[in-house]
Amino acid sequence: MAVNDTQPLISHLIELRKRLMYSLVSVLVVFLGLVYFSNDIYQLVSAPLLDKLPQGSNMSATDVASTFLTPIKLTIMVSVFASVPVILYQVWAFIAPALYKHERRLMLPLLVSSTVLFYLGMAFAYFVVFPLAFGFFVNTTPEGVNFIPDISKYLSFVMTLFMAFGAAFEVPIAIILLCWSGVTTPEALKKKRPYILVGAFVVGMVLTPPDVFSQTLLAIPMYLLFEIGVMVSRFYVGNGRRKTPEEEAEEAEEEAETEQQK
Repeated sequence: MAVNDTQPLISHLIELRKRLMYSLVSVLVVFLGLVYFSNDIYQLVSAPLLDKLPQGSNMSATDVASTFLTPIKLTIMVSVFASVPVILYQVWAFIAPALYKHERRLMLPLLVSSTVLFYLGMAFAYFVVFPLAFGFFVNTTPEGVNFIPDISKYLSFVMTLFMAFGAAFEVPIAIILLCWSGVTTPEALKKKRPYILVGAFVVGMVLTPPDVFSQTLLAIPMYLLFEIGVMVSRFYVGNGRRKTPEEEAEEAEEEAETEQQK
């Protein structure tokens, strides 16, 4: 009996290992395709700052190997970001067999939407936040101080913002899942709007570098996305809520009867 009980667990572990391997291979393939252009990728990522620096100013490299390692690190991160659709598909392929039909029908759009929202968050950081933030930093530099950012520290700074904004734009997905699973309801979330607004600024303070500018630019979109999540979650609660065990048993019986009739 114990052997039979361990067989499903072993099969799940084998399937999980396979999905992880596919994800790692996708990241490796993308990295090998991009590594030759690592310096160009860094140039692209640093463009928002370089455009704001005084004419003739450049960035600096204080470590001996940072001119080589920093672009390589960035390329690895870009490879992971670019492989997100493949990684999410592997997640979907792993969990889909355990879901009911109505759950699969509703979860797939959530996975696609989460990918799009993550990329939108990164794009918002690059095209909106970076130019405003770097322009602010450059213009507020005290007189007599040379503003010469280090390339490795700049990479850490922008990656923190990329991850923060990418994660923040997932707020609607989190709201939908919480409402769908019955943890909360759209009506209950509406009553907590003032606390959510304060919480958005607290999260912005934690996730972004210690400046009010970046915190505000993260908190405001987070709150707007919260409102979008509350609005969309009504559909999931009304039409696609998770069913009770009794309802799931009835659905399974109906599916079994349908298969027998066929």
